[in-house]
Amino acid sequence: MTSTFKLRLVVALLIAMHGIIAFGGFFAPYDAIAQNRDFPYAAPMRLHLVDPVYGWSWRPFVYGLKEVSGNLETYEEDTTQRYPLQFFVRGRSYSIAGVFSSNLHLFGVSEPARVFLLGADGLGRDQFSRLLVGGQISLLAGILATILSLLIGTAMGAAAGFFGKWADGPVMRLTDLFLALPWLYLLLAVRAFLPLSITPVSAFLLIIIVIGFVGWARPARLVRGVVLSARERRFVTAALGFGATPWYLLKRHILPQAGYVLLIQAAVLIPQYVLAEVTLSFVGLGVAEPVPSWGNMLANLQQYHVLVSYWWMYLPALALVPVSLGYFLLANSFQERAATSAL
Repeated sequence: MTSTFKLRLVVALLIAMHGIIAFGGFFAPYDAIAQNRDFPYAAPMRLHLVDPVYGWSWRPFVYGLKEVSGNLETYEEDTTQRYPLQFFVRGRSYSIAGVFSSNLHLFGVSEPARVFLLGADGLGRDQFSRLLVGGQISLLAGILATILSLLIGTAMGAAAGFFGKWADGPVMRLTDLFLALPWLYLLLAVRAFLPLSITPVSAFLLIIIVIGFVGWARPARLVRGVVLSARERRFVTAALGFGATPWYLLKRHILPQAGYVLLIQAAVLIPQYVLAEVTLSFVGLGVAEPVPSWGNMLANLQQYHVLVSYWWMYLPALALVPVSLGYFLLANSFQERAATSAL
């Protein structure tokens, strides 16, 4: 497998994964905050194609649920009630990128039935719908915080590498400080000093700012190294001799050489920052209920009876695996391309 094909495959898989989450309202059968108190902690439901009475069905269907007598929050299939899966159905409205609204969903079943593909939480909210919508919060926080870190890191690193001692010394001492501090504890400390009673939008923006400002040091060091090397190139010296301004040199000749460095850093930082958002929301310092994020969905596991009884409540943690693996493969592909182009 060539490096180009590998890169295209990884990018295609990441685009597909992010596309599904970005349009989570369409793929989710229910509103992420809609409660159904009749089915708290309902287990994931199976889709059937064969019924003992009616035989084979060309359309997948689910059975109704009924509570097991004497067992609280335990349900079994009611085979006397069969509900076919319907596609492209109208349901609750949702927004796309906060701009467009729609009420079209990929699939659903007729009321009063429910289809819990990944089970339900303690309030009867569909875990599959919450996983998709919560992914929008967690992934977007990671992406925006990465952009903020790279912008700050690029500016600081370029200034330190290009302008020399008067900028290099203070910037590098500051990066040493940020690199020496344990970033997770620093995030918790900074967020704990900030107001707790804020709206979900404010909490989301606050998380992005906090994570982004904490993580700029490593990209700054890497950009500084590239700028120091590029500054001594002959074509840069020649452009400087012809009267090129520092801003022109940085924009046209020096910073483009840091392209692969920044792409690799972006692929490394995004899953780290997603995990940071999950951690902050897990301990109650991020986006709060009822708005879902992968972090506050996992916060239910702090209750012992949930931890030991309902395995499907772990699923938001498993969602981090393909995200981290995909970005790791992307960073590896960028590194291979950078090594090939340097030959």
